[in-house]
Formats: sequence, C-alpha cells, structure tokens
Amino acid sequence: MKRLHSPLVLTAAVAILAANVFLVFGNLRHRDAVAAEMPGITIDNYQFAPATLTIAVGGSVTWTNHDSDIHSVAADDGDPVMFKSAGLDTDDKYSFTFTRPGTYLYHCTLHPHMTGKIVVQ
Repeated sequence: MKRLHSPLVLTAAVAILAANVFLVFGNLRHRDAVAAEMPGITIDNYQFAPATLTIAVGGSVTWTNHDSDIHSVAADDGDPVMFKSAGLDTDDKYSFTFTRPGTYLYHCTLHPHMTGKIVVQ
C-alpha cells in the first residue's frame, strides 16, 4: 500500500490550520476589546451620561439610546454641523470620530434641554 502523505506534509497542514484558527479567534477578541474600549454615552431618562466625556484626538464616541422615546445627537456649533445623528430609537446607536482637539457641545434636537460635552485632547 502506497503512503499518500508524508509526516512532514501532515505536520505542515496542521500548523497552517492552527495558525489560521489562532488568527481568526485572535482577531475577534481584539475587535471585541477595541469595541469595549470605545467610549460610550448612554441616553437614558432624558439625559446624556456621562454629561462630559474626555477622549484623545482620533477617538470615537458611541451614543446609545436606552429611552423608549426617540432622541438625537447634534453638535451645537458649525456650519455645516460637525456631527448630527438621525433620530435614534430604543437601543439605536450613533458614532462619531473626533479628529481635532477642542471642546464640543452637543444636544438632542428633539429635546433641547438635553445637553452634553465632549473634550478632545
């Protein structure tokens, strides 16, 4: 009976398979860790929390609406407005990446008493 694969070929195939599994699952864990590190602001009880958030230049912020009413996120200054979400229903999210240092005030366009601040350093 003729041997189809040498031990060296089988060892190489197993090593390649193991490396691919490691890369796939390692990348998933990295992506989850990055998502967990992304600063977040919750919208709950008609408030942004935290009301003030400090991040690094190039950082992104994700707002998540936990209220049963629709809310939005819109920068106070700028023409055009630097960032503005559509209406966010319950559990909807909106993200924005801040590329310049500064202090950015924002509000909910539907409920102007709801305000917040992002400090980018």
